[in-house]
Amino acid sequence: MIVYAESSAVLAWLLGEPAGEDARAAMERATRVVTSAITAVECARSLARARADGRIEPAEALAALRLLDVAAGNWDVHDLSDQVLARARTRFPVEPVRTLDSLHLATVAVFHEALGPLAVLSHDDRVRANAAALGLELVPSGHR
Repeated sequence: MIVYAESSAVLAWLLGEPAGEDARAAMERATRVVTSAITAVECARSLARARADGRIEPAEALAALRLLDVAAGNWDVHDLSDQVLARARTRFPVEPVRTLDSLHLATVAVFHEALGPLAVLSHDDRVRANAAALGLELVPSGHR
């Protein structure tokens, strides 16, 4: 199964949150992990905020960034192409959709068109609702 890794799930994994174990397991089971170029940026910025807010130690942030870099080196990362940007500007089945979420959903659509069936790994309710409305599989399936 091809899995699209969205930032919320990746971040839960990097931060060692309980939901992050499901994300890690889904990525390990995947035959291929795909994502957007914005995923690494979103995760790095979230880790920087968590460090600045004192929620994680500097060493934890550095370790999480290294883990992200190693993992992302094995993923297929789609850039913010004209095709992705054009799709992100269109309407999605479940509105409203935030800007970064629209970029993820547009990237999912581009990967889906190119690769066929894939599952969307996300902990974000808006992303999940739209992916489901587009007929895509969701992982983890029992998320709430």
